[in-house]
Amino acid sequence: MAGRRDPDDDLLEDDAPEGRNPYASSTRWRHQESAAYAKHARQQQQGAGGHPVAREADSHSRVSDLADFLNSSRITPDAGSADRPTTPRFKPIMAGAAEARQAVNGEEHANGVPESRIFDGKDIACGPLLNYRRMEGTQWIGSVLVVIRGGGASQPFTPTLSLRQARAPGRHDAPGTETQGICLYSDSRSTFWRFNLSVEMEHSETKWEYSLPGLRFHSSTKPQVNSFYVPAVNESMRIMFHSCNGFSVGTDEEAWSGLALWNDVARRHKEVPFHVMIGGGDQIYNDGIRVAGPLQEWTGIGNPKKRREYPFPETLRADCDDYYLNNYIRWYGTEPFASANGQIPQLNVWDDHDIIDGFGSYVNEFMKCDVFRGIGGLAHKYYMLFQHHLPPPPTTYSSDSTPTGPAENGQGTDPAQLISAYVHPAMTESNYIVGTQAGPYVAEHSHNIYAKLGARMCFLGIDARTERTRHQVNYPETYDRIFGRLRDELTSAANSGTPFRHLILLLGVPIAYPRLTWLENIFASPVLGPIKFMNRRMGLGGSFFNSFDGSVDLLDDLDDHYTARTHKKERNHLIQRLQLICAEFSVRITILGGDVHLAALGRFYSNPKLNIPTENDYRYIANVVSSAIVNKPPPAAVANLLSRRNKIHHLNHDTDETLLKMFDKDPGDSTKTAAHNQVTMPSRNFAMITENSPNNARSSNNGNTAHTQDAPSWPLAAPPPILDAENSRPPGSRAGGASIRSNLGGGGGGGGSATATFPGKKDGHYALHAGEVNAGTKHKAASEAQHGRGHDGSLDVCIRVEINQRDREGHTEGYGLSIPALDYHGPRPPSIAPPASAWSGSHGGSSVGGGGGSGQH
Repeated sequence: MAGRRDPDDDLLEDDAPEGRNPYASSTRWRHQESAAYAKHARQQQQGAGGHPVAREADSHSRVSDLADFLNSSRITPDAGSADRPTTPRFKPIMAGAAEARQAVNGEEHANGVPESRIFDGKDIACGPLLNYRRMEGTQWIGSVLVVIRGGGASQPFTPTLSLRQARAPGRHDAPGTETQGICLYSDSRSTFWRFNLSVEMEHSETKWEYSLPGLRFHSSTKPQVNSFYVPAVNESMRIMFHSCNGFSVGTDEEAWSGLALWNDVARRHKEVPFHVMIGGGDQIYNDGIRVAGPLQEWTGIGNPKKRREYPFPETLRADCDDYYLNNYIRWYGTEPFASANGQIPQLNVWDDHDIIDGFGSYVNEFMKCDVFRGIGGLAHKYYMLFQHHLPPPPTTYSSDSTPTGPAENGQGTDPAQLISAYVHPAMTESNYIVGTQAGPYVAEHSHNIYAKLGARMCFLGIDARTERTRHQVNYPETYDRIFGRLRDELTSAANSGTPFRHLILLLGVPIAYPRLTWLENIFASPVLGPIKFMNRRMGLGGSFFNSFDGSVDLLDDLDDHYTARTHKKERNHLIQRLQLICAEFSVRITILGGDVHLAALGRFYSNPKLNIPTENDYRYIANVVSSAIVNKPPPAAVANLLSRRNKIHHLNHDTDETLLKMFDKDPGDSTKTAAHNQVTMPSRNFAMITENSPNNARSSNNGNTAHTQDAPSWPLAAPPPILDAENSRPPGSRAGGASIRSNLGGGGGGGGSATATFPGKKDGHYALHAGEVNAGTKHKAASEAQHGRGHDGSLDVCIRVEINQRDREGHTEGYGLSIPALDYHGPRPPSIAPPASAWSGSHGGSSVGGGGGSGQH
């Protein structure tokens, strides 16, 4: 990274003037829109007297009126900026309540031309959306969802899906099967149809095609036939992982070329198909509901007490329902994301922006207000439908009704909402681990996911939002249920003679990440009390304080982190339970996390004084941090500061943690970070994960005969490197150490085995095993020709990083490493007892602070 400018002296310096958004947040860490933008948006809708103009309850305004408003207030680059696009090419529209009803029901086109035809239940408004659900023996189980315009308590037409296996050229196509749709939900606006898929896995990878005969696509460019790939029965799935799939309100979307990286996902999928697409949260950004949506008036209330006491009547509930529905239809129909939805099976968990920014991490009194209870229920409704293909709860919260049913079972039922609507009874599926009790603010049960990912890998996704408060991420009882199910599945696999070698754990938010306790202490300090008071009274401090509960604007983001002081106990307990699972079943756990708009690679590992080779180290757990695939990254100064905070932390006496130096250069010819920063990359990205299958020793195509021409002709794995403990020390390390700098040469990173033993002391800033040697652009996992072509059972991880934000094709550069399989047959560590003082009350109402915890720095 020589020759790059080191901007450490300019940590608080503004971006270049030509790159500044005039309404960007003054807080460089912030993911949401600025107060200036919110004020600007409100002023556009104020009357001559300076007071907000009340919106009619039955507005007949056109969709084009909203488009005109958004276009007139759109933030565009300066005309004199020659290096930025000035012609709008990416125009997402967030419609409001009445407009959403018209757009979804097709009452008029976006250009204002009315439609008078009656819906016949055949017009597709959104979809198809393809999900992977689970494996049952050698059966691959999935589902397809389409949203149809119009509907009600009964449907005039039941669609079918046609599924057939695609054969190689010259071979006859297999006969297809027909699957009848299941209506999950229907009202006057739209109908949600689910189609169950079940295919038999074969000895080689198979391609399947499906179509929806009789249904009409609204888009003329939407493919009439979609396809997906299923791995060979003796292979594991190729994974694509992403998070933060949307823009914060106020972002100059044209300057970031829209959804450019999804073009690169499509290219990678065409070259070597992905079998599953894991969404780590924020698959959609619904924050616009309070800027250009029905919560705009509520957000503008300056007094926090009045904002907390604001009701959520049925009229507001219906308007917000329309917003969430229309925003999902708009975003999930936006290319090139829309095409990926129909061709790469998805596995998703949600995060705060799927609801609204910071949901769950504001103070308890505010989180329990009517408005947050209402939008939490509505966001959950459409999360279940669009992202899980499950029927929603029958009704959602409004302050006008008293729901029937016990509170611990969920929200209850409001009969008025079921008039002219249909809701399918709740579905029970084995891939879900449902929480024991309803969440504290979303009055529904968490949906955690377990699924096999082929022959030697399995997946666990923890719903870290439904039960979240400022003092907990999940209930202790939910962890018990999750770990009980996980232990049962791993035991069953081991007893059957086909044990899992890798477990992919999705947490959403990073768990091995630099500490920001010093910022938490400042923002929570009593010294800021008088300033907060002046902010409430006179607006002092502006966007430094958020518009919800009056806390420091960044505090909810910090409270979201597992490394926050309030989550310290829970975090330590979770990691130690995971290490017990690794030791008991000799399975390597790799954690996926997003949220932070950076790429990084953290890991937990045994204290070097224990002298344990990584391939035998059950404490070694890597945390792949990949974020964001769409949203803009933080400034380089923030990434560089986090790099400076990358200390070696101690979970306990036996476990250390830190980030790996894997960014050996900036992508392409760009300059995105300081010369010293090799651990955090502030550029949009996504990740690819592929097993180096033991079957590759016989065939290097991962069970896929269609891709044999891509197999390299050179050896797929070199012998483990011979390491000289004296010559491999990092600069400044003590004699006798054997740490390897991540930019050292040698066979390990360039195609070698990931199971070499590194004797002696190790510094976790550098490579801990052969798979981390040469981590970065020179590693075999970053090579298109060599990624996943080894045969030692390790995982190849490649983070694809955007080179140029103005490149609408979204070209990326890869940074790779390998994660070795675990070979541990030693004694089982002692069980981990729950903390003496649990981190939450049994129902989340009065949370216990988690500021304590032993052993962690």
